[in-house]
Amino acid sequence: MGYPPLIPYLVVSDAAGAIEFYKNAFGAIELTRHAAGPLEQISHAHLLVNSGSIMLSDDFSGMMGGTSATPEALGGSPVTLHLVLADVDAFWERAVAAGAVVKMELADQFWGDRYGQLVDPYGHVWSLGQTKAQLSDEQIKIASAAYFAGRG
Repeated sequence: MGYPPLIPYLVVSDAAGAIEFYKNAFGAIELTRHAAGPLEQISHAHLLVNSGSIMLSDDFSGMMGGTSATPEALGGSPVTLHLVLADVDAFWERAVAAGAVVKMELADQFWGDRYGQLVDPYGHVWSLGQTKAQLSDEQIKIASAAYFAGRG
């Protein structure tokens, strides 16, 4: 199988649980799952989400210097995984019903997308978007100025 040139690799506190969540919430398709030998942890998994690849594993901090790399242990993550969708509302509803937490409400945005952000049960942030209108750079500049006026 050929791989895309960039694949996000997530570290989670419960890889088996995360895989099931991503299947239920995002319609993920599991391609690969490798157990960590005699341990009950997952050393590697590969999923397709919205036709894009993500890989993940359990946190093996005990074997890697003792510092956990999960978003929960780090107090969150500065990284957002963005999904471009054909039907953002249906995808959003399924994800929220499966337990994703709303970080930014899904709404029509000034740049022409219907967009919102969710946090999965493992602390990873996902943004969901669907382009509703193709705006010029000038239109976005004007809309951005109006949106951010008084918010600073």
